[in-house]
Amino acid sequence: MNNFWEKVSKYHPLSAETRQAWENIIKSRTYKRHETLVAEGQVPRQVAFVVKGLFSQYYTAPNGDVVIKRFFPETFLAASVSAMLTKSPSQFTIRALENTTVLEYQFDEFKKLITIYPDLAALYIRYLEIHWVLEKEPQEISLRYDTAKSRYTAFLEQFPTLEPRLKQHEIASYLGITPTQLSRIRAER
Repeated sequence: MNNFWEKVSKYHPLSAETRQAWENIIKSRTYKRHETLVAEGQVPRQVAFVVKGLFSQYYTAPNGDVVIKRFFPETFLAASVSAMLTKSPSQFTIRALENTTVLEYQFDEFKKLITIYPDLAALYIRYLEIHWVLEKEPQEISLRYDTAKSRYTAFLEQFPTLEPRLKQHEIASYLGITPTQLSRIRAER
């Protein structure tokens, strides 16, 4: 739990009472490699803090291509947020790429807590601001205008320990390039 509290306190400090209320809804769980946290078409209900392991979030294009949107390594919160907020089927699958241990909580229970604890509501708002506005806009621009080489460099900077844990096609999918293109970029380095 220490890593969890350390991570979330970066968004906003929480009182001991708020921490206890949140901790009461958190459960530890392990997902085996290839097991899904959320399947495409499923209405997601939980958020998972990755203690150890790795998830990818992806969708399958109509032509069968797998397009990886995100990676969730240690200390990341994994969820299909848009679908949870709208209580609609997820367009994405979140799958464990390794055996993954998480601290998990039901989103509806969390939403009840933010109506009771203002410090938790402030934390939630700050989390959304950072991850759904401040981080997202530059990523969207990067995908449209940056070169594949600069996107790969940015990936290495953002996730310095992930490359050896991923297959080449997973990194290529995340970058929006082919594995062959990724091989050429790596050869240039």
